[in-house]
This record gives sequence, structure tokens and C-alpha cells, in this order.
Amino acid sequence: MVRSLSSRSGRWQMAVAWGVVVMTITGTAHGANLLRLYRLAQGNDPTFRAARYALAAALEQRPEARAALLPHISATGSENRTRAATTFAGSSFPAFAVNRSVTGTTWAIQLTQPLIHLPAVFAYREARWQVAEAEARYRQAEQDLILRVARADFRVLVADEGRAAARAQVRAVRQQLAQAIHGYGAGTAAITDVDEARARLGLARAQQVAARTHWEDARAELAQIVGPRLPRHFAGLAAHAVTPALAPGSGPAWVRQAERHNPVVVAARAAVAAARDAVQRVRGRYWPTLDLVASVGHNDLSGSLATPQNYSTHMRSWEVGVQLNAPIFTGGLTTAQVAAAIDQENEARAQWRAARRRAATAARKAYSGMRNGLAQTRALQSSVTSGRLAVKGDRIGYRLGIRISLDVLQAEHQLYTARRDLTRARYATLLQGFALKAAAGLLNVADVITVSRLMSEDVSLRSSSVRNARRGGIASRSDP
Repeated sequence: MVRSLSSRSGRWQMAVAWGVVVMTITGTAHGANLLRLYRLAQGNDPTFRAARYALAAALEQRPEARAALLPHISATGSENRTRAATTFAGSSFPAFAVNRSVTGTTWAIQLTQPLIHLPAVFAYREARWQVAEAEARYRQAEQDLILRVARADFRVLVADEGRAAARAQVRAVRQQLAQAIHGYGAGTAAITDVDEARARLGLARAQQVAARTHWEDARAELAQIVGPRLPRHFAGLAAHAVTPALAPGSGPAWVRQAERHNPVVVAARAAVAAARDAVQRVRGRYWPTLDLVASVGHNDLSGSLATPQNYSTHMRSWEVGVQLNAPIFTGGLTTAQVAAAIDQENEARAQWRAARRRAATAARKAYSGMRNGLAQTRALQSSVTSGRLAVKGDRIGYRLGIRISLDVLQAEHQLYTARRDLTRARYATLLQGFALKAAAGLLNVADVITVSRLMSEDVSLRSSSVRNARRGGIASRSDP
């Protein structure tokens, strides 16, 4: 069951399942889809760039630890010149003094190869686990970037839908106010109708301001991720796509997948392994180390300052041996370090268990949210269909004189609200699908590409709403 979750066909079906698109929703011609925004975020998001640098730094831990197991070669050299006045005196010859200048040149090369060094061995194993942990955390950063971009993009699209609906509502109420004023002047409407229309217009304008504020906040949130130069238009999900069932896998299968393959869980598991090797590394300090040491040296001296005869010396030496270093007493340092390492291992195990529980909870919530979102979307789609019929019927009744303009406005308001809620539910369901795959450790750029293919460059609901609002009075408007 878990293996099927990560199959290519399963991922495709799951991604299409998130494309809950059964009517035209927000999207502007030649708009930027999710993939383009994700590419912008990869280069501009500071949080993701920090994660990339953190991974690059962590990858250097392995060669650093391996260096302790490889030969170390060092070279030293010196050259000096000494000028001195030396007096020689003895029983067999008279005393005399000489002035001499002597040049000395010395160089040496030493190679050290660790033979037995347990702390270095376990440090290398620890570094490998630390690299695995860093890679898992980078994988989590990639998934988090996809989620943040998708959440911000969907929020902009939903806010744009709400802004368009609020604008269309203002136009409709303004037309109703004009008709009420005309009717009052003609004697067919009361002054209360005018007052009510003006009150509704004020409320509609307030809602329009709130919708625009929400839209600006959504764009600011997206700009924080992808950079200040936002695309001018955004593409929404395409129309008339088929909504498949919530497949593959059941809720428990997704939970098991999340408990094993969630990047945070994988990182925590690697941290436990690294902490376990860290304990062995510190314990290895109780054991002696054995190194192979080889050196070659050369010493030249151009003269002598200590003998009456002035002669030069040239000496070259080779040495090969083993060096044993056995710790005897460190003042309790190693004991304290071992105890601290064991406590850190226990801490890492506790964090691993906590990460598994969080991943399981996230998978359950996302699975439940997606399932409920699909059901809510179907219900809202039915509401939109009914709302269309209600608006059409009220418009016909308004022409026949059996409905008043307020009935038409209320029906249109309910239709706008249902459309907005349907858009919000559709994107929320899609985002829950992303969250479900992220919890299971399966979310990647292929899913972004798949959803981007569902993005439409057709005329949006916002544009059609504007056109409908511009076509004239309440009674002359066509069916939305």
C-alpha cells in the first residue's frame, strides 16, 4: 500500500484529484501559473536560499571528517646566517681570534598516517549521518517552498475573485439605486426604496474596499516569497476538468507513509544515528591511538663557529616508526563528555518520536481536509448551479412584474457568494492535497508542473462578471 503511494501513476492521479475544477474560476489571459511563480521563488526567496547554503555547508562535513583518516603531510624549513667573533685558547697553541660568517639551511618533510584511531572512524560515520540529516532538511525546505508559493498564489486568486464579485455587486446596487430614484421621480417607487438602495450601496462599497485590501495583502504576501516584481496577471485553474476520487491509498496508508518518509522524520532519524555515533566517538577517547610516522630531513652548515678548523657539514636523515598515544587520565573530561553525548542521543530520540507524531497528525488533517473539501466543492457546485437558475428566474419575474429588483439583487448576491466560496473551497482542497503529499514526503516539482498544466489562460470569472455588470440594468443582464 505504501509503495503504491510513491508510484508515478499514483502521484499523477493524486495531483489530478487536487484539480477540483468543475466551473470557470479566476485566471487572466497570459497569466503566470504556479510553476512560473515557483521558479521565481527558488531564486528570490531568502528562506529557501538560506536552506540551500546550509546544505552546501553541511556537505563539507563528510570530507572534513574523512581527512582525519587520511595521511597528513607537513613540511618545515629554515635558513639563517650567523656572524660571530670566536677566540680560541689552549695549552698547545697561542690564543687567537677569528671572525666567521656561517649559513645554515634546514628542511624536513613528515608524513603521518593514522592506523588505529577510533574517534576519527566514528566521527566520519557521524558526519555521514549529519549530511543525510541536512539533505532531508533541504528536502523539507523544498516542500515548504512549494506550499508557501501555492498558498500565497491561491490566496491572490481567491482575493481577486472576491474583488471582482464585490465590484460587480457595487455596479448592480448602483443600477438599482438609479432605478429607485427614477421610480421615485415617476411616482412608482417610495422614498424608502431610495434610502434602502443607498444603504445597500454603502455596504457594497465597504465590502469592495475590504475585498481590495484583502487582495493587496495577498499580493504583498506573495511578493515576500517570489520578489517585489510580481507578474501582472495570474492564471487560475482551467475549466471543465474532471474531479476523480480521493485515490490512491487510504488515510492509514498515508499516515504510515508520513511516519516513515516525512522529511522532518527522516532528518530526525538521521540525527539519532549521528548522536549514536557521537557517543561512540567520545567513548573512543578512552582507547589509545596508533599512527605511522615517516620523515625525511636535510641540514646544511657552511662552516663552524665552535672549532678552530672551519669546515662545513651536510646531513640527510630518514625516519620511519609508529607513534602510540595512550590516554591515562584527563581529569574526568572524557567521562563528562560521554554522559553529555548519551543525553544528546536520548534527546534526539525524543525529537524523532515527536516528529513522527507531528507527521502523522499532519497527514490525518490533510487527508480529512481534502476529503471534506471534495465534498464541500460538490455541494457548492450544486449551490452555484441552483443560484444561476434562481437569478434567471428572478430576472424573468422582474420583467413580468412579479419580482422586484431587490429579489434579483439578493439572488445575484447569493450567486456571487456561492461562486466565491466555491473558488475558495477548490483552492483550499488543492492546497490540502499538497499538504498531504508534503506530509508523506512525496511533494516535488513534478506536482507543481502537473497542477500548472491545469492552470487556464481563458477569460476569468472576474472578466465575465465585469462584462455582465456592464451590460445594462438588472432586468437586461444575461444569465451568468
